[in-house]
Amino acid sequence: MIGFHDEEDGGGEPVRGFPQRLPEGERLLWQGSPDIAAFAVHVFHIRFVFAYFLAVGAWRATNAASSGSPELIGGLLMSALTGLAIGGGLILLLAWAMARSTIYSITSRRVVLRYGVAIRKYVNLPFEKIASADFQRHGPVKGDVQLVLSASGGLSYLRLWPHARPLRFARPRPVLRCLKDVTSVSRILAGAITAYAPDRVSVSAIPARETASPSLPPAAAPSLS
Repeated sequence: MIGFHDEEDGGGEPVRGFPQRLPEGERLLWQGSPDIAAFAVHVFHIRFVFAYFLAVGAWRATNAASSGSPELIGGLLMSALTGLAIGGGLILLLAWAMARSTIYSITSRRVVLRYGVAIRKYVNLPFEKIASADFQRHGPVKGDVQLVLSASGGLSYLRLWPHARPLRFARPRPVLRCLKDVTSVSRILAGAITAYAPDRVSVSAIPARETASPSLPPAAAPSLS
């Protein structure tokens, strides 16, 4: 069943990325963490923060120049650059902390998400509860793997964030965010699901700019396109 576990509920991490030891017969197939730079760009939208500070600085400098105050221009530009450095630095620090504390795991039976900077949280997603999986590229190599669940299992968007598809509140979709090699991870996941639950789940690619993931029937055979 889908499970949600806090570190404070147990006795630490006997196996990296898991709140308990793996049951007998279950094998760890892959582990990884989000790419920090991609996490800052696609989760915290750092490019928009930079664009905002640059636009505000340019606007204020233009107003100062038109009012005949050249001495003020340097101060305004310096203020904008300082805000840019502080704001961008804080976002990069947050992205680093969250990505570093996150471990995604694929075993022969399930997907496990471990995340949380202050308190570690674990989400257990058995293959039989995954209806489909879509992978989405952010460039030639990096990307996300979105998991469509047959039932929410009590998971909420706020519990999963930022490891959830944005703005899907009613039926949140867990997401393995900003993977360094999304194609390889998708192949591993497709192979594991094929071996464990054939004819139940599909794994497919969606265009990088597509905002809505296609609804795939749970009965579709696992495939990778």
